[in-house]
Amino acid sequence: MMESLVIILALLCLGQFIYIYRMKKQIKNWLDVLRDVRHGRREKIFAKNKGLMTDVSYELNMVMEDNQIALLKKSDEANKQILTSLSHDVRTPLASLLGYLEALDKGLPNANNEKEYISIAYRKANDLKAFVDMLFEWFKLNSNEQQYHFESVDINEATREILIEWLHVFKQSQIVLQATIDDDDLVVDIDNTAYKRILNNLIQNAMTHGECTKIKISIKSDLDSVVVNVANNGHSIPKQHLSHIFERMYKCETSRADKGNGLGLAITKELVTVLNGDISVSSIQGEDTIFTILFPIAK
Repeated sequence: MMESLVIILALLCLGQFIYIYRMKKQIKNWLDVLRDVRHGRREKIFAKNKGLMTDVSYELNMVMEDNQIALLKKSDEANKQILTSLSHDVRTPLASLLGYLEALDKGLPNANNEKEYISIAYRKANDLKAFVDMLFEWFKLNSNEQQYHFESVDINEATREILIEWLHVFKQSQIVLQATIDDDDLVVDIDNTAYKRILNNLIQNAMTHGECTKIKISIKSDLDSVVVNVANNGHSIPKQHLSHIFERMYKCETSRADKGNGLGLAITKELVTVLNGDISVSSIQGEDTIFTILFPIAK
């Protein structure tokens, strides 16, 4: 009799152990799938047999499906808003470009200002190209089609190489560059092309919207992070706009918003996030506007 009870208890314990093991395995599966969903990957939860775990899996799948539908609707509305806004932004330089080209075609300008007309038409064409490039970059980034190549990069040297390409532009625009970058290596794991785009966007933003005369760039290490500061002495950003400055299609109601499509800083933030970094901005009337980027130092 005692032996039978021991066998029964052993079987019950074994059954309980198997049940707990399956439950832990299923919970891990739930956790893995939910983490994937949080990072934009869509997967369903599968559960064998019937019972409470299967019911929970089914309900989680339904919740995630509803969430994905809501996200798709939100993304679709955002894309429609972008297209509507950009269609207006494109029409203005396009109409101006066509006007100058029509004048040149009809021979309206005299020999003295014909070169000026060609120069203006060229600038307008470049504006259009910038709009189109920005649009394609945003949709590529937003659709997760962009491929990134992470490698160990000396961010000091990478930054110097980027700034060298801007020296001629700064000279033409009469902008003073003040760079504080150490000669020592400061290594981070990033995609070099994405970092170049981030820095270029911030410099272009300072020149186009800030209308600055001085740009200051500094890089330093702080504990386990690299701190990249991009400052300019142009138009300040009003306090009420600071928390929205990285939102797509957001434009301040100041002279900073006279040009542009509201995507440049949104793309910048997205790229910084992709590179496992963080970006913030501070701006006080009469002082510099400072964009601060934090990247983890390579281990």
